[in-house]
Amino acid sequence: MSTRVNPNCRLEDQGIEGLGRVYYNLLEPALMNEAVTRGEGRIGQGGTFLVTTGAHTGRSPKDKFVVRTPAVEDTIWWENNAPMAPDAFDRLHADMLAHMKGRDYFVQDLFGGADPEHRLDVRVVTELAWHGLFIRHLLRRPAAEELAEFTPEFTIINCPDFTADPERHGCRSGTVIALNLDAKLILIGGTAYAGENKKSVFTLLNYLLPDKGIMPMHCSANHAPGNPDDSAIFFGLSGTGKTTLSADPSRVLIGDDEHGWSDNGIFNFEGGCYAKTINLSAQAEPEIFATTSRFGTVIENMIFDEDTLELDFEDNSITDNMRCAYPLDAISNASTTSLGGSPKNVIMLTCDAYGVLPPIARLTPAQAMYHFLSGFTAKTPGTEVGVTEPIPTFSTCFGAPFMPRRPEVYGKLLADKIAQDGANCWLVNTGWTGGAFGTGSRMPIRATRALLSAALDGSLNDAQFRRDPNFGFDVPVSVEGVSDVLLDPRRTWDDGAAYDRQAARLVQMFSDNFAQYLDGIDEDVRAAAIG
Repeated sequence: MSTRVNPNCRLEDQGIEGLGRVYYNLLEPALMNEAVTRGEGRIGQGGTFLVTTGAHTGRSPKDKFVVRTPAVEDTIWWENNAPMAPDAFDRLHADMLAHMKGRDYFVQDLFGGADPEHRLDVRVVTELAWHGLFIRHLLRRPAAEELAEFTPEFTIINCPDFTADPERHGCRSGTVIALNLDAKLILIGGTAYAGENKKSVFTLLNYLLPDKGIMPMHCSANHAPGNPDDSAIFFGLSGTGKTTLSADPSRVLIGDDEHGWSDNGIFNFEGGCYAKTINLSAQAEPEIFATTSRFGTVIENMIFDEDTLELDFEDNSITDNMRCAYPLDAISNASTTSLGGSPKNVIMLTCDAYGVLPPIARLTPAQAMYHFLSGFTAKTPGTEVGVTEPIPTFSTCFGAPFMPRRPEVYGKLLADKIAQDGANCWLVNTGWTGGAFGTGSRMPIRATRALLSAALDGSLNDAQFRRDPNFGFDVPVSVEGVSDVLLDPRRTWDDGAAYDRQAARLVQMFSDNFAQYLDGIDEDVRAAAIG
């Protein structure tokens, strides 16, 4: 019997019976061999695995459900999480188990969380061998001796070939992601997009950890070389630079997407990275680019030459959301422990396509909670069909789709952590300057890096600041290596009055969005909300 599975905790012990062959905790070469043999994809340059995911090339947030039981009734943010009736889930579970009979499955027993004190033991059961490879990269891999004792706290069953019945299963379409916190079970069907696996674990941790006083965060993180206590976290939605700015070669990467903040410090939830590859270049991001020809990397939904297997990083004919998945040890400056001390700096990234926000601003703890709950960025023309002008996007806590609890729960946790550990808070705009999208220009990456370096090394604290008349936060007047004009957005516009009108418009957007939180926040945050 394999030592890579607890003999007392096989699928049969979980009531999953009548399957074909079950492969427990295969390593990367074996998973790739099975995936190729089964026609799931093909081997690419350097030993990568090339795959397409069919109709679903991204997450299906409208098909995600939480089972509404008495135990969770009062703790779930139902306005943001679609409910599923317990009896509908039971039918879904029974029908999925019937679908699984006679089929082969791949099991990966993994950890969600680098801190042994707070990690979650997760079993992922997949119909596709390459899904096993993917989640083995993205979660944390136990040693063989740990697998011999492994007992899952939660189980994910993923059957892309299963089609849900909305009428019978209480869902919206043939695709379903159903989380049952009482049963400690997640069912995924009707989609081959691998990201659903990792985000299901993130959603779980976002529900479980606040009860332990731990702040779960959709953020990247790094620390100073040789000093894990000098750490920083970077909140940000897609397109704001979260991965790029945290992957600073002069600092140690803790992780690029999901972390927890406990009394012990911060810890990565994951063991790998899931990076976008559209327009990826060896010049701009050499280490991420190098993973696209590294053995075992999963290359998802990319166009490639049929003869040479050379990847096309500009062809988005399948999707803009083309990605690669690889373990953290593929990045040379990645932390070996994925742990850091409590962050000295909390950075909130936004891409302001209206050209109003300064390139950096210092936030009070109340202002930090305001901008955290707001979760602002902007979609630009071309990012989606029909988007012809900048569209404001407010995704609370910089990750609303993965937040099962009310936003105020996470906001209060963040405020408490900032107060307890005395972190400096910054808002960084990586969007537009000198005008809105179409008129102005993108914030110079060199200036953004210079400002972040000054914030992280502490020198920015000694700068002279002015109070922003629109949002009330402090903005540096002068920073070495950065144009003084760039620090004052109004001065970058040709027409100051036009800037004032645009600023008033953006302030109103923030105010209208934040009205939903006014009844559940402290007075100092309420004051920050109204400037």
